[in-house]
Amino acid sequence: MIIGYARVSTQDQNAELQTDALKQAGCQQIFTEKMTGTLKARPELSACLRTLRKGDTLAVWRMDRLARSLKDLVEIIEDLHQREIGFRSLTESIDTTSASGKLIFHIFGALAEFEHSLILERTKAGLAAARARGRKGGRRPSLSSSDVKKAAAMLSDPQMTKAEIAQHFKVSRTTLNVSLKRHGYPL
Repeated sequence: MIIGYARVSTQDQNAELQTDALKQAGCQQIFTEKMTGTLKARPELSACLRTLRKGDTLAVWRMDRLARSLKDLVEIIEDLHQREIGFRSLTESIDTTSASGKLIFHIFGALAEFEHSLILERTKAGLAAARARGRKGGRRPSLSSSDVKKAAAMLSDPQMTKAEIAQHFKVSRTTLNVSLKRHGYPL
């Protein structure tokens, strides 16, 4: 059985182009999603994937209608492969039920893995370069050094509470305590 999946990004868009192409490709059932692909939860896609059985084929008009990213696409197709379900993309002429379609898909998988490795390498190199320039990762402190000095001076007044001082600097008591401790002031 060939089952189709179509997705449009907004309620205003029309899925007729996709559904017509899927019907022409022989789809007996078509699931149509009307929401952005960036959302993790896509109920129609979930229902479509649950419906597919061993020997079925999932057909889409274009690959970008199925997945949010190349990595996501590879994961979905790998899941289909494990369940012995074929995949067809009409526009890109990819059919994993054929030898050449499997080859193309494995190339996509290798490219996705390569892309992931490059991102990791660039991230590590960027962090190392930042550390070499003396920069640390993470958020900037909520209180500057001069604010911490002022807060410590205010704490010497027995009439002032930590809660009042924290409120003055628009931070929590915990943030005030962490800042004082980081700068070596007694709590």
